[in-house]
Amino acid sequence: MKVKWNGHASFTITSDSGIRIVTDPYEPGGFGGGIKYDPIPDQADMVLVSHEHADHNYVKGLKGSPQVIKGSSEHKGIRITGVPAFHDSRQGRERGQNLLFVFEVDGIRIGFLGDLGHQPDAAQLKHLTGTDVLFVPVGGFFTIDAREAAKLVDTVKPKVAVPMHYKTAKVNFPIKPVDEFLSHFTKVKKIDGSEFELKKSELPKSTEVWVLDHAC
Repeated sequence: MKVKWNGHASFTITSDSGIRIVTDPYEPGGFGGGIKYDPIPDQADMVLVSHEHADHNYVKGLKGSPQVIKGSSEHKGIRITGVPAFHDSRQGRERGQNLLFVFEVDGIRIGFLGDLGHQPDAAQLKHLTGTDVLFVPVGGFFTIDAREAAKLVDTVKPKVAVPMHYKTAKVNFPIKPVDEFLSHFTKVKKIDGSEFELKKSELPKSTEVWVLDHAC
């Protein structure tokens, strides 16, 4: 399996057989220039959309005709579970709904949290049990913040936690950089580049945080 961070909350996950899954594609230039990441160049087989905000649902910007998944589904032999959650800590009254996605690629169990705005309850956490790679928002304001994200990672105990949805030079949102989140961990691996490859047999024994450069 190969993982590439496009930017913001968008990743391209490619299976060993070449199936490509893109998460939460953003609209380049969206929000009056708040999103400055370049267009995502990949042709996807599937696109996961956690919620209907333009920095997460810009499906028409992707090449090809991907299967759009906004819930639980199965496509090309990959079963996707969509777990209802909220974009805020007030049961969606401020920012609406959000989906957590759980799926498996090449034997690796993946959890993608979208714009999660609260600590998951017991039922939601049950779906995240056994997660190998967890994509977690850490920038705060619109989502859980660095402290809350670190607490969640400590609860779920994935083998690899990949931070997303944080301040970079290409985001003009009132969210924080990744540094505060990283300060909660001792095992931090800064990847040289925007992608990594991973096999089930190569997973760390205990939680590590892997930080990517954005590709777009």
